Amino acid sequence: MQKGYYGAFGGQFVPELLMPPLEELEEAMARIVRSRNFLTDYAQLLSDYVGRATPLTLCRTLSQEVGFNIWLKREDLAHTGAHKINNTMGQALLAKHMGKPILLAETGAGQHGVATATAAAALGLECVVYMGATDVERQAHNVRRMELLGAEVRPVHSGTKTLKDATNAALRHWIAEQGTTHYCLGSVVGPHPFPELVRDFQTVIGHETRQQSVEKFGGLPDAIVACVGGGSNAIGIFHPFLEDREVRLVGVEAAGEGTPDCYHSASITKGTEGVLHGAKSRLLQTPDGQIMPSHSVAPGLDYPGVGPEHVHLETSGRAEYVSVTDDQALGAFRALCRKEGIIPALESSHALAYVLENIDVFEPGSNVVVNLSGRGDKDLGIIAELDL
Repeated sequence: MQKGYYGAFGGQFVPELLMPPLEELEEAMARIVRSRNFLTDYAQLLSDYVGRATPLTLCRTLSQEVGFNIWLKREDLAHTGAHKINNTMGQALLAKHMGKPILLAETGAGQHGVATATAAAALGLECVVYMGATDVERQAHNVRRMELLGAEVRPVHSGTKTLKDATNAALRHWIAEQGTTHYCLGSVVGPHPFPELVRDFQTVIGHETRQQSVEKFGGLPDAIVACVGGGSNAIGIFHPFLEDREVRLVGVEAAGEGTPDCYHSASITKGTEGVLHGAKSRLLQTPDGQIMPSHSVAPGLDYPGVGPEHVHLETSGRAEYVSVTDDQALGAFRALCRKEGIIPALESSHALAYVLENIDVFEPGSNVVVNLSGRGDKDLGIIAELDL
């Protein structure tokens, strides 16, 4: 594989001003992240602070109803309530080793911002978080959490006022303050080496799932299903299973309202090849290359691109990518609340919705793992507005 590429996708499509910090980060990955001292410290933080390993939980009622076993990888039970903390603790520890006193982040649903603020507070770093103004309103609960943790939240009023615009603002900040600032990118997007760095910190999800599957049901899962926005939770659980061809990997994107001309966030299944935020991937864009607005009822999926490794997995045939609508995701949200006593994030609800809407594609008695990437308390304002 060409450095920084996954098949034909990835790379570094950035201005020259961004090359020095990217090269510095790549060198730090090789020198620091793979060192025994770093890995020991990181493992201890995951265990003693994040609360890993997270459980693999059987959905007893839903499994009886569908005729096969639905297991949830419970990232909602990690500290701060989502998988994002796996990555931010790793990058915060790396920033400490690099002598960078400030963590910079972008956030959509707010979970990555909360996780970055948490990691910064835990390791004695300052934190600045950019967030689209629309998401600031939708996720006021998480904005308050970030501020309580000592972070400065900067609303972004340009463009669609969502995650894409927050990322643009964070990248501009990093160019200006690269000497003192580490950009703690939240997903497997952006220029090399970020997709690799974030993926490696998130693969703890998949490694735990392998071990727990053997312990719980004596073998590997028949299928693993995860939601895909930028794609970090999905690549984290998929990657340790890439060589296990008998394990079906399904990424679930957001189809929005599901009507032919609606806005959505299904970059892989409905997008076209292009460059966004420094990497070649699939995007939601017009024929002349203008980025189109994206939409999902789940703020964390509201992004017009996707991590390049996901596009490679789709084009190579190793993983399949599908989409579900807002209404289907809300139905799955309701089902998990009422039948299992678990309130999921709306992002994770998309993954569960695919399973519940496509029961006939799973063999009776099979074991299907759904990555429950986050908990849903952050979404209660959205749920209240929809009067569910």
